[in-house]
Amino acid sequence: MNLGLVIHALRPEPRAFAASFVKAAAAQGFVIVGDESTSRLVEKPLEVGRPEVMVAIGGDGTVLAASRQALALDIPVLAFNLGTIGFLAEVEPADLERVLRALSVGELAERSRMTIAAKLPGGRGETGINDIVVEKIHSQRLVSLTATIDGEKFLTYRADGLVVATTTGSTAYSFSAGGPLVDPMIDAVLLTPVAAHSLFGRTLVLNPESVIEVMVEADRPVRVSVDGLESGVLAEGDLVEVRQGAKPARFLSLDGGSFAATVKRKFRLT
Repeated sequence: MNLGLVIHALRPEPRAFAASFVKAAAAQGFVIVGDESTSRLVEKPLEVGRPEVMVAIGGDGTVLAASRQALALDIPVLAFNLGTIGFLAEVEPADLERVLRALSVGELAERSRMTIAAKLPGGRGETGINDIVVEKIHSQRLVSLTATIDGEKFLTYRADGLVVATTTGSTAYSFSAGGPLVDPMIDAVLLTPVAAHSLFGRTLVLNPESVIEVMVEADRPVRVSVDGLESGVLAEGDLVEVRQGAKPARFLSLDGGSFAATVKRKFRLT
């Protein structure tokens, strides 16, 4: 089986673990494929080929980067947590040998998670795992954003921004903005205002087929980000359409434990 690698390159711990991973995986017959930059990170020449599983080593940002590559190839992601909280990186480094044994015999649990897609002005499309955010650029000025849901004009928010998130992304920016934690096995879309100057500032939880349009109402530029990566700047009258992605992201884990257990472990709720 060919394994691809995405590594957090700026911290020594993920690089050190990645080198250990490559050695342990090769000993069990796996083929590690990658480009020259990945080879330099693990200090070992890697093979050229198409991965069958993408391995992420780092925090949630690394997992999102790996997921974008895996989504394009329609392969699953196996994520080792070497970040701070790591909601997406479910496997711990201490489980390395156990994970490789389970992977070799097909015993890892695979779970699919809904993705989210944005249609930007000009017809350009972007797909995310966590969220699509429309937010202010200038720190001292609010923006006015009108949300339309399934053709029904809902509300014009005066706020720092709007987060349209999957349930996977409910643990990310949406949660920081006051939204609920939602089990990622539930397909739904969350619409969460960021610091709304309004009597209504609650998160809406919508069905996964909902189509959300966000229009810029005031002459104050805003930016659009997909999974934390800036995708463009919008002007007054510009609109972003958000809907369910064409295909889900695929993740591998050891046990497929409950969401409650994951929240308890990640937040150290003892």
